[in-house]
Amino acid sequence: MPGRNLARGLSTFPRRSRGDDLLVRRAEILARHSSSGPVDVRIVRGVVAEIGRPGQRLDRGGGESEIDAAGGALLPGLHDHHLHLMSLAASTSSVSLGPPEIASRGEFVARLRTAAAAARGSAARGSAARGSAGGWIRGVGYHQSVAGDLDRAALDALTGDVPTRVQHRGGALWVLNSAALLQVGLLDTGAARDVAGVERTSEGTPTGRLWRLDGWLAGRIPQVPADLGAVGRAAVAMGVTGLTDATPDRRPSDAAALVAAVNSGALPQRLTLMRSAATDPDPPPPLSRVSLGPMKIMMDDTDLPPPDDLAERVRGARLAGVPVAVHCVTRVQLVVALAAFEAAGPARAVAPSVAPAVPADRIEHGAVVPPELAALIAAAGLTVVTQPNFIAERGDIYLAEVDPDDLDWLYPCRSLIAAGIKVAAGTDAPFGQPDPWRAVRAARDRLTGSGRLLGAGERVDAQAALDLFLGSPGAPARPRRIHRGMPADLCLLRLPLRDALDDPDAAHVRATIIDGDLAHLTA
Repeated sequence: MPGRNLARGLSTFPRRSRGDDLLVRRAEILARHSSSGPVDVRIVRGVVAEIGRPGQRLDRGGGESEIDAAGGALLPGLHDHHLHLMSLAASTSSVSLGPPEIASRGEFVARLRTAAAAARGSAARGSAARGSAGGWIRGVGYHQSVAGDLDRAALDALTGDVPTRVQHRGGALWVLNSAALLQVGLLDTGAARDVAGVERTSEGTPTGRLWRLDGWLAGRIPQVPADLGAVGRAAVAMGVTGLTDATPDRRPSDAAALVAAVNSGALPQRLTLMRSAATDPDPPPPLSRVSLGPMKIMMDDTDLPPPDDLAERVRGARLAGVPVAVHCVTRVQLVVALAAFEAAGPARAVAPSVAPAVPADRIEHGAVVPPELAALIAAAGLTVVTQPNFIAERGDIYLAEVDPDDLDWLYPCRSLIAAGIKVAAGTDAPFGQPDPWRAVRAARDRLTGSGRLLGAGERVDAQAALDLFLGSPGAPARPRRIHRGMPADLCLLRLPLRDALDDPDAAHVRATIIDGDLAHLTA
């Protein structure tokens, strides 16, 4: 490492050897109690070991690196409490087909035709075109506002003989053209009838629309390159020190790839993996940066489980000492989930020996939460993990398409907090932008992409918005503060906190420290 003054270093650092401890000078810290001025902070063996008093200069120890914060804010590292890492990594090898990048049918048509021509040319040369793998086109982020509802015929007209699959931005739907259906064995009407989730016409012909079949498709299509290192580098540059992967029914190979990326340092963040079952085995060692989180339960309006069946799954998880995280993006899904939690009864009554130590059950997304349902969430003691970034990213479409009765309660924050509900946030990347700072701004301003105000009553101040990303995996809605003895997962800003909150932006991140290691630093 070139020298001990790390403020002169490069943008990204390799992991330092243990014992090469760190002294952060003149930092404004986000602490449990307000400070009257910048302080020095000593990090030893991955832990905040000492916090000086304002005006006190801590002596630098032997083998200790240092960085001068120059009055910038030192925060706990941000944690994205809900995203999908393998999909995010694969999105860099895909063709973006939705808003805001693609906003019209003409743009959509041109981009797909260009991708098909590139795939044919690459096949002739024996190379791979961007957005394709194994001769396939992989499109992502599509929304029907661009070119209507897609089916195989619509894609056939644009990509023809090139196998093509396009994912709706909600993540539940893939649309395949005829060439792709042939490749995966679904062009035959009889075969399509045998696979649940394959949409068919009244005559039994597959339309090309496949619902919740990610795992099924994965074993039948060429593997898409997934650069987890790029995901880790981008996240660490935004001050993100922890990630919770919320992917339902994760393939064992994907779980192994994620654990391997953490162990190799490609993903420097601490990683929490939601479970598909309460009995999921622990990930292989070393476990210091990988842990298991809640059991994920998916719901779709077209196939809602009876509340009693869902309640049984909740009780089973509680008996195993595992919290649940229930996917709720519509009002009806939330109603069913709340009925199930009521039927399951209090966690302490189900498993009194483990309930006090088990994190709270969660509602994922909470996309529509009117006051009467918020009261039930509060009574059940549930945590809501929401995505305020969707107000900025999708708000104009919501204004055009969502029931007016629901508009004021989309991805709420303020009313939930006022009702006594614990609230945290994730970005839902790649279905949302993987930038927590954009979500902080969106929670504060509630402005759509065109600048229209959506749900003014749900605005929160910028500190409360930032706190949505400062919880730990086990207590996502309890914002961490800097104190002695805490793990040194930290984010250093270029600016004092007040200035940074006036203009929430990842560009203000100067350094990111994970487990005491300086993982990112810019000049």
